[in-house]
Amino acid sequence: MVNLPSTLGNLALSGKVAIVTGGGSGIGRASCLALAQVGALVIVAGRTLSKVCEVAEEITARGGAALPVAVDVSKGADVQRMIAFAAETFGGVDILFNNAGISPVGSVTEISEDEWDECLAIDLRSVFLGAKYVIPELKRRGGGVILNTAGTFGVRPGRNKAAYAAAKAGVINLTRAIALDYARDRIRCNAVCPGYVDTPLNAGVAIDQRNLFLEAHQPLPGLIQAEEVASLVVYLASDAAKMITGQALLIDGGQQVGLF
Repeated sequence: MVNLPSTLGNLALSGKVAIVTGGGSGIGRASCLALAQVGALVIVAGRTLSKVCEVAEEITARGGAALPVAVDVSKGADVQRMIAFAAETFGGVDILFNNAGISPVGSVTEISEDEWDECLAIDLRSVFLGAKYVIPELKRRGGGVILNTAGTFGVRPGRNKAAYAAAKAGVINLTRAIALDYARDRIRCNAVCPGYVDTPLNAGVAIDQRNLFLEAHQPLPGLIQAEEVASLVVYLASDAAKMITGQALLIDGGQQVGLF
């Protein structure tokens, strides 16, 4: 019989209150379900009310606790309302997963100014707003966790993704800044950097094009699943990761290991 490290028991999040933006599908949905499974009370947040309601209902049907909220993460008033709703409903906030994002295609000469502004608003400004307004709540709880979805393009860009790559690189350095500024308040902040994940956001990519990308850039075979990213989210949100902060953690099938 193997004696497992006691830290593995710290994956439980019973009674913790978690907010997940972009919670209606993909990584957000999978993370809501995973957080609820380990005992968290989940606020499922997203732009489309019907989608976040479906996820909240799914969690409730499985015996968990979740409530939906419609939010535009690029607007400060909406983000404040979302956080206040979580605090008023569940008594506080312990975890914020800034996961909402878009991924426009285009180089700097191809993408419009409006597309650029929208991408930076949803992918980067939202992280600033989420942190700005949740940190006072985390302080009241004696600490907490902020997680931000950055993606591999925040580490190394690909062609024709100028706005997305710029926004996600900003997310990584903003993550480090938050971690540095609030470590003494026992607030941890990390970035999750998924590679090519099997989500609705990538569903429009032709199978042949997807397979060519994976063969050229990903050493480990197969599509990354949203549930695998959610497992990393649960770990980083838990006390098992209490000494991890300011990091950009890759879950990319080895894409960033090197050229091959």
